[in-house]
Amino acid sequence: MNLRDIVLTDAIVAGLEATKRDHAIGELLDRLIACGAVDGESRASLLKEALAREKRGSTGFGHGVAVPHTKTSLVKKPIAALGVSQSGVDFSSLDRQPVHSIIFMLSPKDHPEQHLAAMETIFGALSQETFRRFLRQARNREDVLTLLDETDGAANAGSA
Repeated sequence: MNLRDIVLTDAIVAGLEATKRDHAIGELLDRLIACGAVDGESRASLLKEALAREKRGSTGFGHGVAVPHTKTSLVKKPIAALGVSQSGVDFSSLDRQPVHSIIFMLSPKDHPEQHLAAMETIFGALSQETFRRFLRQARNREDVLTLLDETDGAANAGSA
């Protein structure tokens, strides 16, 4: 599975406006709705589920990244919106540092193996300091897409 299989092009927000966790998740969910990935009528329930997941433990894993997520019957495969915040978002991260890169993912409830594969792909990229640095420096959607393509290419070359 590649990052480009998960992150929807039209759901990339290189200039995330939200400065609070709940608003950032809502902003990214709104991008998924705007690009037709999920129905707008499901917004309230999806946001509630994502925030409930955050209450169980922050998805801000340190190093300036967070991967909020929830499982739903509304999607057939994992999909994600990606946001980059220049000012940083308080995610109550494990390292207590602001989050600058957020990948909000929805996974199919009835296919846990797809969720795990998507998380493995995302964390494989986020574990690389170079990827995190270049993602934080992205100023537009094209910068993000170039980074995702390069990361996918390197991952595929490494597994060949």
